[in-house]
Amino acid sequence: MHVSVGSMLLGLGGCGYYASRTAHKAQVTMIGMTEQDVQACAGIPTKTQTIDDHVKIFEYQRGRNIGTATTSTLIPVQSVVNIVRDVGGGDGNSCIADFRIVDGKVRDVYYSGDDDMLVGTDGVCSSVVRGCVRRAVPSGSPPNFWRTSAFIQPQPAKQPPASVAPAPASSTDAISGAAPTMPTVAPGTTLPVKVLAVTPATVPSGTPAQVPQTSAATVPATNAVSTPQK
Repeated sequence: MHVSVGSMLLGLGGCGYYASRTAHKAQVTMIGMTEQDVQACAGIPTKTQTIDDHVKIFEYQRGRNIGTATTSTLIPVQSVVNIVRDVGGGDGNSCIADFRIVDGKVRDVYYSGDDDMLVGTDGVCSSVVRGCVRRAVPSGSPPNFWRTSAFIQPQPAKQPPASVAPAPASSTDAISGAAPTMPTVAPGTTLPVKVLAVTPATVPSGTPAQVPQTSAATVPATNAVSTPQK
């Protein structure tokens, strides 16, 4: 009896693990897949929403039937299953898978709904993407073992921030002393020359013109020396 109960618990423990890994593997391998290939491997979407000229959403809704375990007089199978479901958080039966398509290729894959199985997360959604994972699709991405887990969804890579183009420099931002930029002129082309009229400065008639006056330099007189006559 103990061996039978242990085998049953081991089987319940594996229920959902591989399905969850399949669902999370699709969130890696389906990135870059064309929308034609998505419909070929996953089927026609339940809903399609066009966001703009570049982005559209494919939504798939799938359900899962949960059977009832057979209970015998020696092994209360259904009672054990109910206990495991209550402790593990229940056994989901619905999945909503949304594919964000950008310019005709898958950018992101999201899961929602009551999609967790006994072990792992999003295991119910494996029914949507199973056909896209079990057979490689040329337009998809290669698998990554280290990013595939039964319990954690692979996180998308962060997009680098968009670079801002520098604003053109204004006349006030010009560097002092910089040489002026000369326009490019084709050979044989003459530039138009604008002649500016120059008006001579006029002096008011009531104000006499100030003419600098010069004075003769005075030379000091010298005593004449008389010569004796013979």
